Amino acid sequence: MLYAIIAVDHDKSLAARLSARPDHLARLDALQDEGRLILAGPHPAIDSPDPGDAGFSGSLIVAEFPDLASAEQWAAADPYNAAGVYREVLVKPFKRVFPS
Repeated sequence: MLYAIIAVDHDKSLAARLSARPDHLARLDALQDEGRLILAGPHPAIDSPDPGDAGFSGSLIVAEFPDLASAEQWAAADPYNAAGVYREVLVKPFKRVFPS
Protein backbone atom coordinates (compact mmCIF):
# COMPACT_ATOMS: atom_id res chain seq x y z
CA MET A 1 0.00 0.00 0.00
CA LEU A 2 1.07 3.59 -0.51
CA TYR A 3 1.81 5.93 2.38
CA ALA A 4 2.33 9.69 2.50
CA ILE A 5 5.10 10.88 4.79
CA ILE A 6 4.45 14.54 5.52
CA ALA A 7 7.19 16.32 7.45
CA VAL A 8 7.37 19.84 8.85
CA ASP A 9 10.78 21.44 9.36
CA HIS A 10 11.97 23.34 12.40
CA ASP A 11 12.55 27.01 11.72
CA LYS A 12 16.04 27.83 10.47
CA SER A 13 16.91 24.19 9.74
CA LEU A 14 18.48 24.77 6.30
CA ALA A 15 22.08 24.13 7.46
CA ALA A 16 21.07 20.87 9.15
CA ARG A 17 19.05 19.88 6.08
CA LEU A 18 21.98 20.46 3.74
CA SER A 19 24.33 18.54 6.03
CA ALA A 20 22.07 15.47 6.22
CA ARG A 21 20.90 15.63 2.59
CA PRO A 22 23.31 13.04 1.11
CA ASP A 23 22.19 10.36 3.59
CA HIS A 24 18.53 11.36 3.16
CA LEU A 25 18.82 11.07 -0.63
CA ALA A 26 20.59 7.71 -0.39
CA ARG A 27 17.55 6.26 1.39
CA LEU A 28 15.24 7.69 -1.27
CA ASP A 29 17.49 6.26 -4.00
CA ALA A 30 17.15 2.83 -2.37
CA LEU A 31 13.32 3.12 -2.39
CA GLN A 32 13.46 4.18 -6.02
CA ASP A 33 15.75 1.29 -6.96
CA GLU A 34 13.23 -1.07 -5.34
CA GLY A 35 10.42 0.48 -7.41
CA ARG A 36 8.61 1.70 -4.28
CA LEU A 37 9.05 5.49 -4.53
CA ILE A 38 6.19 7.39 -6.17
CA LEU A 39 7.39 10.94 -5.47
CA ALA A 40 9.49 12.89 -3.02
CA GLY A 41 10.54 16.48 -2.53
CA PRO A 42 10.74 19.46 -0.23
CA HIS A 43 8.31 22.32 0.27
CA PRO A 44 10.12 25.61 -0.46
CA ALA A 45 9.56 28.13 2.33
CA ILE A 46 8.77 30.80 -0.27
CA ASP A 47 6.96 30.74 -3.60
CA SER A 48 10.03 29.80 -5.64
CA PRO A 49 11.55 26.58 -6.97
CA ASP A 50 14.91 27.80 -5.60
CA PRO A 51 14.22 29.39 -2.20
CA GLY A 52 17.89 30.10 -1.46
CA ASP A 53 18.48 31.13 2.15
CA ALA A 54 14.72 30.98 2.89
CA GLY A 55 15.11 27.21 2.84
CA PHE A 56 12.28 24.75 3.13
CA SER A 57 9.27 24.28 5.37
CA GLY A 58 9.04 20.49 5.11
CA SER A 59 8.95 17.49 2.82
CA LEU A 60 6.55 15.06 1.17
CA ILE A 61 7.33 11.45 0.32
CA VAL A 62 4.84 9.01 -1.19
CA ALA A 63 6.09 5.44 -1.26
CA GLU A 64 4.98 1.85 -1.02
CA PHE A 65 5.42 -0.05 2.25
CA PRO A 66 3.98 -3.39 3.46
CA ASP A 67 1.99 -1.67 6.22
CA LEU A 68 1.64 1.52 8.28
CA ALA A 69 4.09 0.33 10.95
CA SER A 70 6.78 -0.24 8.31
CA ALA A 71 6.21 3.22 6.82
CA GLU A 72 6.39 4.80 10.28
CA GLN A 73 9.60 2.91 11.06
CA TRP A 74 11.18 4.01 7.80
CA ALA A 75 10.17 7.63 8.39
CA ALA A 76 11.50 7.61 11.97
CA ALA A 77 14.92 6.48 10.71
CA ASP A 78 15.25 9.38 8.25
CA PRO A 79 18.57 11.20 8.67
CA TYR A 80 16.67 14.50 8.75
CA ASN A 81 15.16 13.39 12.07
CA ALA A 82 18.57 12.65 13.57
CA ALA A 83 19.89 16.00 12.28
CA GLY A 84 17.01 17.92 13.88
CA VAL A 85 15.52 19.10 10.59
CA TYR A 86 12.01 17.79 11.15
CA ARG A 87 9.76 19.21 13.88
CA GLU A 88 6.89 16.86 13.08
CA VAL A 89 6.35 13.82 10.86
CA LEU A 90 2.94 12.44 9.95
CA VAL A 91 2.57 9.10 8.15
CA LYS A 92 -0.79 8.34 6.54
CA PRO A 93 -2.14 5.72 4.16
CA PHE A 94 -2.46 7.18 0.66
CA LYS A 95 -4.77 6.14 -2.16
CA ARG A 96 -3.47 7.12 -5.57
CA VAL A 97 -6.27 8.18 -7.93
CA PHE A 98 -4.42 10.27 -10.53
CA PRO A 99 -2.53 9.83 -12.66
CA SER A 100 -4.08 6.44 -13.26
